[in-house]
Amino acid sequence: MQLPLLATRGTHVLGNTPLLTERAPRFEETTIQDGKGPGKIAQVTLRGIITSSESGTLGETMVDDLKIQLHQAAIDNNVKAIVLYVDSPGGEVTASDMIYDAVTRARSRKPVVVYMGSLAASGGYYVSCGGTYLMADDTTFTGSIGVIIETLNYESLFGKIGLESVVFKSGQFKDMLSGARPMTPEEKAYVQNIVMQTYGKFVGIVARERKLPEEQLRTGIADGRVISGRDALNDKLIDGLGQIEDAYDKARELGGARRARGPV
Repeated sequence: MQLPLLATRGTHVLGNTPLLTERAPRFEETTIQDGKGPGKIAQVTLRGIITSSESGTLGETMVDDLKIQLHQAAIDNNVKAIVLYVDSPGGEVTASDMIYDAVTRARSRKPVVVYMGSLAASGGYYVSCGGTYLMADDTTFTGSIGVIIETLNYESLFGKIGLESVVFKSGQFKDMLSGARPMTPEEKAYVQNIVMQTYGKFVGIVARERKLPEEQLRTGIADGRVISGRDALNDKLIDGLGQIEDAYDKARELGGARRARGPV
């Protein structure tokens, strides 16, 4: 996941925060697969970069949209289980944490089967950890448990073209990610501490949700590496391998509705 550089239509809001209640705006449902029994399986899709900067359809942002969809499925008595389809390389830490929290809230009401598409890495895996059952394809890229902040240093380029940055600041850390000069040792230590704090929360969630020793994660696969779905199963980061149809079947099983219609 990447920490940000220091630098509604139809939605019920309070201080610009959507109220996810029974009166919240609803997404239209489309039946993808017919069934012969009562109830239905809902599918919620998370695709692309996880960011609060992308506008939503009903909510202000794509994060709001995911929260609304998960809540809508969770409070629908006809929905027996939810399939959360994740195909994302990750993105912002806070946005990922907000969606993870929404997934766990939905999970407290009914089973949430997470299916990982081509990519469910970093923030994509963070979000996935909120599910009841995690499934991926053999060839899915997942993992990438880590946090990164990066910036560019263009001091040498400025020198070549005769430019110089002049800064007036209120404190020593105000321009610590400026590319116009090298970072001081104190600034590097400060930024590294921020990264490790966030990383600690990420690893802690993985350890708790996957029931794995945190120290084992820190000294092993939680070093930022991307791994395949098969390796993720071997390392207990997921619960099973299969196709999206297998995720629907698992949702029916966990929801106690093997003949349920879905997904919608």
